[in-house]
Amino acid sequence: MTRAKHALGRGRDWLDDRGRPAWILAMIAGFIFVWPVGLALLVYMIGTNRMFSCANRRQSSTRQYGRSSGNTAFDAYRAETLKRLEDEHEEFMAFLTRLREARDRAEFEQFMADRREAPAQGQDSPRDQD
Repeated sequence: MTRAKHALGRGRDWLDDRGRPAWILAMIAGFIFVWPVGLALLVYMIGTNRMFSCANRRQSSTRQYGRSSGNTAFDAYRAETLKRLEDEHEEFMAFLTRLREARDRAEFEQFMADRREAPAQGQDSPRDQD
C-alpha cells in the first residue's frame, strides 16, 4: 500500500509541476481509456481545487519547504515559522467561523423579533383571512 501511495504522490507532483493543462489532459485520457479513472481525476481536481487554481502550485507546494537547505539553523527557523503561520491560520479560520455564527445568530434573532412584532402591529396573517 505504501508503494501505491508513493507512486500516486509522485504522479501528482509530476502533474503539478506541469500545471493545469497536464491535469486536464490526464483527466481526458482517463475518460477516453477508462472512464472511472477520468471521473476519479475530475473529482480529485475539483476537491483539491486543482481545477480552478493550479497556476503556480509548484511554488507554493509544501514539498518545496520540506527540502533541507543544508543549514540546520535556517531549517529549524523555517519549520518554526511555518508552524507559527499554520497555527495563526487555524486561529483566524476559527475566528471567522465564530464571526459567521454570531452574524447568523443575530440575523435569526432579528427575523424572529420581526415575526413576533408583525401580528402585534395588527397586520392580518394568512390564517386570519380564512
